Amino acid sequence: MDDLQRELGPLEDLEDDNDSSDDTSSKGKTSKLPLVNAMHAETPRETGFHKSTRACLELIREALLHHRWQEAAEYMACYPQMLEDPTNGKAQQYKELIWRISAEILHHHPNSKMEDYNNIYERMKHSGVKHFLMISLEHSFHLLHNGHIEDAKHQLSVAESWRHGKESAAQYQRIKLVHAYRSLLDYLIWCDKKFTYINNTEYPDCGENQDMHNYFRQASVNLKEILKKPGVWDPFILSYVEMLEFYEDHEEALRVLNDYAYDSTFPPNPNAHVYLYQYLKRQNASERKLMKVLKVLHVSVPSHELMLEYSSLLLQSEKKTSDTQKALGVVLELLDFACWRSNLDVWKLLKAIIQKLQLQEDWRDSVAAKMAARKDWWPALHFTSFHARKDSQQNPELKEVKASLTKILCPDLMLKYAQLDG
Repeated sequence: MDDLQRELGPLEDLEDDNDSSDDTSSKGKTSKLPLVNAMHAETPRETGFHKSTRACLELIREALLHHRWQEAAEYMACYPQMLEDPTNGKAQQYKELIWRISAEILHHHPNSKMEDYNNIYERMKHSGVKHFLMISLEHSFHLLHNGHIEDAKHQLSVAESWRHGKESAAQYQRIKLVHAYRSLLDYLIWCDKKFTYINNTEYPDCGENQDMHNYFRQASVNLKEILKKPGVWDPFILSYVEMLEFYEDHEEALRVLNDYAYDSTFPPNPNAHVYLYQYLKRQNASERKLMKVLKVLHVSVPSHELMLEYSSLLLQSEKKTSDTQKALGVVLELLDFACWRSNLDVWKLLKAIIQKLQLQEDWRDSVAAKMAARKDWWPALHFTSFHARKDSQQNPELKEVKASLTKILCPDLMLKYAQLDG
């Protein structure tokens, strides 16, 4: 919509930049104040053709804003004539505008058909080379969304072999992205074939198994390559690891997940540690290994739902004193976030941790140290009379657990929460 708004502004100078006119009176400094109703402004250089196409674009915008998709489609059928303007120095910009608006109309038009999408995507791909790869990628996404996996793969296969002139850095990056998504489609086809193969265990088809393995090899080649480049590649990682697990290549799967989680050249990504933890858990890894991964996740996302598992593992740890105190800190940090305020499991876990701490002589000092920075605001977050009434009505068990902890967590305060029966 921003591009559309720019196009509705006054038409820029369409004449040669080397205009030798001596009239400097009209070339003074332009005011930086915003123009009132700029979309209707006219310049002396606008022809009737320019005026009509600008008016058409304005009508398209109005139709889009009011969700009049049929009206927008009718106007859009006329607007591409802008590409035929011999004085237009911004052809690529207009092509992208036509591509974006056309796709938006088709996404919302109640009578749009797959043929309509195919026609507009093919037309825009071949109207210029600048956006060929991105349009091909978007086209394949739309085909995939509608269940046409093979057609989507064909679009990306064509885009993979596409080249134009000297390969720029941007073009190189886009081609790599096309490679990656084509491999993701190979993975989806592999999933379908795996499902068929697994469900035919009584009469296994060796040809089907070989075909499935071929898709695995095709997918893995580019997936390995894309994962060498720092970035957030979550769906590609999950796809590759699933295939490696199926073929029991656990060493490679663990290497990929470790690199994704701990390689400092990759951007920080909590999901990377989640995926590594889930994989290790599936492989029945030791509790120490699991806690090591969750410890890193805790630093970046202390409110993550896996912190419940982390604190439980700490509570069960053989290092009773230090790990139990760590578990207390993890649970209290969870409860620092309002989204966990009414979660019974968190409060029950907190109570279990404190009960274990009470086996130590200095347990009061441990709790007081963790609550020192919270005593000024925690009561307002958890222990008001409003919370007492709400918890009594919605979850009496939660009310009971929280009430039993008020004197332990805030021993110096007279809290209304524990005094109300609801």
